[in-house]
Amino acid sequence: MQRRSLLQASLLALPLPALAQAWPARPIKLVVPFPGGSSPDIIARAVAEPLGQALGQSIVILNQPGAGGNIGTGAVAKAEPDGYTLLFTIQGPLVTAPLLAKHLPYDPVKELQPVGLVASSPNVLVVDPKLGANSLADFVRIAKAGQGRLNYGSVGNGSAAHLAMESFKTRAGIDLAHVPYQGFPQVVNAILAGQVQAGFMVPGIAMGQVRAGKLKALGVTSLGRVGSLPELPTFAEQGYAGFEAISWQAMLAPAKTPAAIVQRLSTELVKVIKSDEVRTKMLNQFFSASASTPDALAALMKSERERWGQMIKAAGVQPE
Repeated sequence: MQRRSLLQASLLALPLPALAQAWPARPIKLVVPFPGGSSPDIIARAVAEPLGQALGQSIVILNQPGAGGNIGTGAVAKAEPDGYTLLFTIQGPLVTAPLLAKHLPYDPVKELQPVGLVASSPNVLVVDPKLGANSLADFVRIAKAGQGRLNYGSVGNGSAAHLAMESFKTRAGIDLAHVPYQGFPQVVNAILAGQVQAGFMVPGIAMGQVRAGKLKALGVTSLGRVGSLPELPTFAEQGYAGFEAISWQAMLAPAKTPAAIVQRLSTELVKVIKSDEVRTKMLNQFFSASASTPDALAALMKSERERWGQMIKAAGVQPE
């Protein structure tokens, strides 16, 4: 421990350009606070290998799921700010968890340093085909006929999938019970097993099952149709004007990580995201590459907190 502290102290004593060049001297741990096979896990792995090559060190993915991503996010928030522990997550633990969790064990504004936005995607509403719903109107009619007897799954309290459904419930005047899971694959399995009947999720997880006829997709949560999913109507087309719920994924570091390290990470991350190889991998998962600066990610987090805060208030979602 003493040797490690001395090494960290010697690195921090370097001028900023020299510090950025000296780092990384060992493998980097990238925490994904969701299970293997989840959308953030897939996108993180698409980015980690080429980013590690650019930095000259391997990047090791550590899946640390639980509490809607809050456990792994909290672990990174408390980690040493030395550039060797990073976070790759969706917006829930960064934006909506602080609005909904009564006892969140971290502060994403004070304890995390944005590195950059990575990817974004709309969500799709999928249902069990056995419901017999072929449109939002069908789904609303069925839900109203069985008020309180239908369940929906999400990747946790405060996730975009959770809040999108709560917002839709308010708009449509329906009642469905929320069942949280660790990741989207678990939500898919729950629908297939008949444990829940519906859920919002990213297309990369859903569309394979939709095209196999095991799930039914009713609409996409972007304001316009998605080029790779031209068959799916928007919610606006089906009578819900302005309804939008975009999921995004980003990389962050513990607060007080040296600025030179954050800048080098950001610079290399942008190059990786813009590469044809990584963009293709993202498109295969129906994600758009969305590179940004650290400041732009911080601004996005702030604006998203304000927007989702209004939606939470309108939907009457209570902190847990």
